[in-house]
Amino acid sequence: MAREAKKQEPLRAEDGTELVEKLVHINRVSKTVKGGKRFGFAALVVVGDTKGRVGFGHGKAREVPEAIAKATSAARKTMIRVALREGRTLHHDNHGHWGAGKVFVRSAVPGTGIIAGGPMRAVFEALGVADVVTKSMGSNNPYNMVRATFHALVTQVSPKIVAARRGKKVTDLISRRADMSGKAAEVEAEAQVA
Repeated sequence: MAREAKKQEPLRAEDGTELVEKLVHINRVSKTVKGGKRFGFAALVVVGDTKGRVGFGHGKAREVPEAIAKATSAARKTMIRVALREGRTLHHDNHGHWGAGKVFVRSAVPGTGIIAGGPMRAVFEALGVADVVTKSMGSNNPYNMVRATFHALVTQVSPKIVAARRGKKVTDLISRRADMSGKAAEVEAEAQVA
């Protein structure tokens, strides 16, 4: 008799939104005991709702599925919200670091895509960012890279928060951004004419 395959339910947050789970890294470790070696597994998982919320966690167990389940549970508990510009990119460029891992994240124009390597790509895909350019320097340890990326994301500030802090209107800050990009376009047009 063939066993019926169990349908896996989609991962959901407390508020009912569907979550995306990305397995970043699995590490096999061994412990030498009297009878030989005992193997265990450590998993690093990133979880996000693709609408501005993301979290990461790691779990250790004797079997891979258990380690992934523990990591997913930990990731769901540590989710953060990141303000996105137009729902597709970051508001401003930023640096993040954790230990020897350093990352640089930069907002990008529409159509750029996610230019990021390995662990950082998983974070941005789970977050729901469509356009971003990143560079990782220093350690390429996935744990340090993910934590450094989260450090860069946590320190992102939206224009709404900056305007409230300065006692100005959001439109003043946004119009300045448009003026700056307009000036850049003018300079580029002049350069092409010349």
